[in-house]
Amino acid sequence: MNTIKQVWDWLEHRLELRDSLWPVMRHPVPAALAKPVGWWYVFGSMTLTLLMLQIVTGVCLAMVYQPTSADAYASLEYLNYEAPFGWLLRAIHYWSATGMVVMLFIHMSQVFLMGAYKYPRELTWVVGVGLLLMTLGLAFTGQVLRYDGDSYWGVSVAVAAAGRVPFLGPSIVHFILGGEYIGSATLSRFFTLHVFILPGLLLGLLVVHLYLVVKRGISEPPVPDEPVDKATYHEKYEQLLEKGIPFFPHALYRDGVACAIAVLVVVGMAVIFGPKGPGEIPDPTLIHAEPRPDWYFLPVFALAALSPPSMEAFLMLGLPVIGILALIAVPFVAGTGERSARRRPVAVLTVLVTFVTLLILGWYGATSPWSPDMEAWSGAPVPDDIVAELSPLELQGAVVFQNKCCRNCHALEGSGGHRGPDLTYVGARMNHEAMVRQVVQGGGNMPAYAQQMNSAEVEALVAFLVKLRPEGIPPAAVPSAVAEPLSAAVKETP
Repeated sequence: MNTIKQVWDWLEHRLELRDSLWPVMRHPVPAALAKPVGWWYVFGSMTLTLLMLQIVTGVCLAMVYQPTSADAYASLEYLNYEAPFGWLLRAIHYWSATGMVVMLFIHMSQVFLMGAYKYPRELTWVVGVGLLLMTLGLAFTGQVLRYDGDSYWGVSVAVAAAGRVPFLGPSIVHFILGGEYIGSATLSRFFTLHVFILPGLLLGLLVVHLYLVVKRGISEPPVPDEPVDKATYHEKYEQLLEKGIPFFPHALYRDGVACAIAVLVVVGMAVIFGPKGPGEIPDPTLIHAEPRPDWYFLPVFALAALSPPSMEAFLMLGLPVIGILALIAVPFVAGTGERSARRRPVAVLTVLVTFVTLLILGWYGATSPWSPDMEAWSGAPVPDDIVAELSPLELQGAVVFQNKCCRNCHALEGSGGHRGPDLTYVGARMNHEAMVRQVVQGGGNMPAYAQQMNSAEVEALVAFLVKLRPEGIPPAAVPSAVAEPLSAAVKETP
């Protein structure tokens, strides 16, 4: 014991923890937090605990994970089946991420319903919105690093959205992918985002958030008919703290119990359900891929799938910006007045409608058989009336069309996938050169197939597609740049 005391005294003499950390731990909080209502204030600490759990497991996983297109999938399989406790580390990392998203939404809902964002804590709320964005960014980049079929298509959709940004779209897409295709450069960028940039930003915002919580104080439980008034709030709050309790140990022990429960639940889920993926190998030509994002992005997936093409740009670019600005505006629009949810029916209704909407969209996103329809090609042959009039080269193109799973995203006479345009009459819309560029280089939601097809296959496929037009209608004469020979286009595409 003497040795421990000597070490502690040595550290205290140099760090002066009693003069710095101890006052923070003992800062006063409203006495009401010692009552049962204090359990409503534990969600922030639970979120922080799960973040720390992710950092610890993430550091361990980063020692094995290899962010290259050739090795990423294999390194995850190694963690799952060969590395000692690798599967458990991956499982804890995934389920703690899931728990963190859940706790963060609950925490923000609790803050909103209790009016804790009101004066003088507006900036605390705004920083919290930033933490929400960083958390969702970590969740998305973490999914990409699994580098399976879901990951591949998730990046494809994200790139399609980024490509719609006016003027800067192509440059943003090239920056995200690190080139023209999803590959090692793409993984390297997302690995950097997931391991360095986003955690750094999140931790920086977290420090500011905790500083504001200490400086502005923890909001008292709301009481009906006691509105927030900027002229009198500070005086009332100081009087409240004079009768308050120290954060440690009276309020902190509730946080400790809640955080322990959160860790036990996460570890239990990890042991019972194991890690998430990886799923199918990330190849756009695989026929059994079922691209679905992780559950927290299913509502966005549902919106994109349900929306008509004319609305996609707004839903992908405009709606998220509007949502973020609305969250930031909350404390400035309603920064004073009643805090009690009993006196704020609009706030309660807003939370209920938001969660019901997210649940419905999430359910649709998880269950509806939207495109890419990954079984479309095997159960839906090229219609007989099309095949009957094809030349040998065009027939070969129809075979390529089936084998390369074009039916996953494209329909013929209404049968097949619906994420891409119906190709029944594509020959009347696009000429030969435009089709070659689309197949070889990709564009929009469609990946480039230069590395999956040789020049003969592309030639046959395009010949088949040019044939797809109404009887009596000549091939399309869409204005386009003079195309280079097909073999050169395939050869020179990266």
